[in-house]
Amino acid sequence: MLTIFFILDPIFGEKRQQPFFRAIAETRMSDSPAIAELKGRLVVSVQADLDSPLRSTPIIAALARCALMGGAAGLRIQGVSDVAAVRGITRKPIIGLTKIYRPGESVYITPSATDARELVGAGADIVAIDATSRKRPESFTEIAAAVHAVGACVLADVATFAEAQTALEEGADIVATTLAGYMDGASPEGPDFALMRKMAGAGLRFAAEGRIRSSDEAAQAIVLGASFVIVGTAITRPDVVTSWFASAVARAGTARINPNSDSRLC
Repeated sequence: MLTIFFILDPIFGEKRQQPFFRAIAETRMSDSPAIAELKGRLVVSVQADLDSPLRSTPIIAALARCALMGGAAGLRIQGVSDVAAVRGITRKPIIGLTKIYRPGESVYITPSATDARELVGAGADIVAIDATSRKRPESFTEIAAAVHAVGACVLADVATFAEAQTALEEGADIVATTLAGYMDGASPEGPDFALMRKMAGAGLRFAAEGRIRSSDEAAQAIVLGASFVIVGTAITRPDVVTSWFASAVARAGTARINPNSDSRLC
């Protein structure tokens, strides 16, 4: 029998019926050892762009080892070869994805069922898929079904609350705030805590990801209701983290109250 859920809408202050995606998501979550293992924990995203000095599979595997040594409960890994290499060093849950950039297409995170199946074959327990409303080469439903058919789970990367609802209806086991704030070409500052609150208030299962730069922000996401937290740049991109410090120091130097003071170290 299908159970219908009601919650108090945090915006309008009235009861609103929650569709069947909540019941479906709860059932899938309870049946997923990988997602259950991540509950209340940290997942580290270990990826490197093509122009990064870290862009080699052995380095990705070494960074993954470091994350595991520090207490990561799971890893988010890009690319079939990197997923296979990291699977060779750990039994912890792996969220796998591909990034396929094609002219004229804006969806690049695991855009096809073939990509998804290859990730699972390489060792991914969970496959991350772009679930935004943008035009895509294959439907989210088709890709999610392909993932489930080979025994893995689906994490839907979304930008909005509506996209999260739709993704859960169309086969996602859990959603993530990965793309929140980026759809209009902006570069927002800080995590989208407002979206997290709305998801939690509606009973949606979600992982917090995107612009989480400190341990305090990661902890806040859990407090707000995230099933788990995914952090990448602040842990595994030293060039970007260095730029944060360099910029802050430069700004402080420019704003120094007494520019004539002796700044030599002795």
